[in-house]
Amino acid sequence: MTNPTVAELLARSNRLGSDPVNTNYAGGNTSAKGTEIDPVTGDPVELLWVKGSGGDLGTLTEAGLAALRLDRMRALVNVYPGIDREDEMVAAFDYCLHGKGGAAPSIDTAMHGLVDAAHVDHLHPDSGIAIATAADGEELTGKIFGDKVVWVPWRRPGFQLGLDIAEIKKAHPQAIGCILGGHGITAWGDTSEQSEANSLWIIRTAADYIAEHGDPAPFGGVRAGFEALPEGERRAKAAALAATIRGLASHDRPQVGHFTDSDVVLDFLASERAVELAALGTSCPDHFLRTKVKPMILDLPATASVEESIARLKELHEAYRADYTAYYEAHATEGSPAMRGADPLIVLVPGVGMFSYGANKQTARVAGEFYVNAINVMRGAEALSTYTPISDAEKFRIEYWALEEAKLQRMPKPKTHQGRIAFVTGAASGIGKAIAQRLAAEGACVVVADLDLAKAQAAAAELGSTDVAVGVAANVSDAAGVQAAIDATLLAFGGIDLVVNNAGLSLSKPLLETTEADWDLQHDVMAKGSFLVSKAAALALIQQGMGGDVIYISSKNSVFAGPNNIAYSATKADQAHQVRLLAVELGEYGVRVNGINPDGVVRGSGIFASGWGANRAATYGVAEEDLGQFYANRTILKREVVPENVADAVFVLTGPELSRTTGLHVPVDSGVAAAFLR
Repeated sequence: MTNPTVAELLARSNRLGSDPVNTNYAGGNTSAKGTEIDPVTGDPVELLWVKGSGGDLGTLTEAGLAALRLDRMRALVNVYPGIDREDEMVAAFDYCLHGKGGAAPSIDTAMHGLVDAAHVDHLHPDSGIAIATAADGEELTGKIFGDKVVWVPWRRPGFQLGLDIAEIKKAHPQAIGCILGGHGITAWGDTSEQSEANSLWIIRTAADYIAEHGDPAPFGGVRAGFEALPEGERRAKAAALAATIRGLASHDRPQVGHFTDSDVVLDFLASERAVELAALGTSCPDHFLRTKVKPMILDLPATASVEESIARLKELHEAYRADYTAYYEAHATEGSPAMRGADPLIVLVPGVGMFSYGANKQTARVAGEFYVNAINVMRGAEALSTYTPISDAEKFRIEYWALEEAKLQRMPKPKTHQGRIAFVTGAASGIGKAIAQRLAAEGACVVVADLDLAKAQAAAAELGSTDVAVGVAANVSDAAGVQAAIDATLLAFGGIDLVVNNAGLSLSKPLLETTEADWDLQHDVMAKGSFLVSKAAALALIQQGMGGDVIYISSKNSVFAGPNNIAYSATKADQAHQVRLLAVELGEYGVRVNGINPDGVVRGSGIFASGWGANRAATYGVAEEDLGQFYANRTILKREVVPENVADAVFVLTGPELSRTTGLHVPVDSGVAAAFLR
């Protein structure tokens, strides 16, 4: 049974964390102090429950809390070796834990344990950080909040900051919280309700003051030519730039992207002071850990052509990398972790929007959300004063903190396809769906493309949130429709790495019964469709410069002369030769092209369910329900082939083990001797 104090804490945390006005994703932490029966002694014991490292307030559960003995937590004050060695106190928290399980204590644990209040909230609201980053933030704090909120000069999160806030609470009994310079806010209360009310009061009071007293145009006027493009033109240009920008952001390691064209971003980029303010970077540690110290911003007007924009972005990328390297070298010490990469995580394009990047889609999306927070912070600070983030030296101390490095090293090893973006046609059912499921399970972001949009979206939803998969409509026989689907992929995940040409259909007829329409339909969908998809995807793959994979789901019939399927087998042979041709042509760009030749995939197959199965069963003189076993019995292995077997082959061909393989056709047919490749 959940302790009532814990239940209150979780409910408060979820309410606060679910509103982005109060804090950013995974930002801030909350705590509560209460009693529990010690199972060893049977006596009550005072505990501190606090959000653990890496958790998110909006979705916090009991498993995400760290539980510590309050007496041992507070006894750490007696062994604190001083600020020069305060990082050692994080390891000491492990000796204060109550029981086992739960989350690892975060760096902010001391703030919650040492402050003499039953409930404490530490949050990163835009309005609060605006005051915290204002040049005269201390004066503004007194003017806005009176003696109810106390200013705390910037100090890196840690044990000393916990001691400082504890002393402030003791010295200002009338105070309900404080503004942490350059960082955020902390509030407290005797009850959970009071702590939450105090947090919300600080946030709303700051926001109301900015709205009432702030300059309505803190970013200056609008730069002529830098205004937002019309939506259709804007998103078309974003798609045209996406692959190139992702390639730049992935110079050191592959990144997944996210695109944002909200009014907040577009208005900022159109303003006179955008370049000046962007160069100052973000301030809140949660922000710049996700966005790097500052973004890369294109200095061309929105009317610049795609070609001009790409050329300038490449120049700016070189300059950005040099600047970031200089930042690292200026502040690194002998014990600093190695530089983690010099590529930007936020790329701003006036008139178009923001591209943000991360190791996975969620991280990329959150990085973009944090930069929107940063824009709001800059607006609030400039409206009242001058935006003054913490220094680059302090940012470096956070970014390359030994504790942050240790946290990164504890992250689980990435799956084989993490960071890869897959586009699978005909993926709402059968083989395509199994491939999409396997790639998503291995960490890839997946675009489920299908003729039926509703089915594509439903299949994508089965894989997870839109951070994992999205569904798009794709008539592969229509060039414009194919390009729209590829553009949707670029906007959804920033790029494309892996293409599976799986869409197909079949009509089982002998030569004399096959009509011209039958022939054209099958060639349009499979031969022409694969060509159109490969062509559209190849442009993006080449622009990225990151290599990639193209897989053709061909058929045993591409090399085997089966009865009564002239149109189907001919188009499969066309697909098979496209593999060879494209392997040669795209190899210089690091793009591998391989094929898979399945046979007899009856179970779960959309093709077999649509009439092909009945026709093939009649051709071979067996009942349709026995067709799968019939195909199995004629193979060497006598085993039925199912969609998951084809998905396994896609996984292997696109994984790291066959990185030197291209132009290959892999049979997935349980062994059909007549279809052996020669």
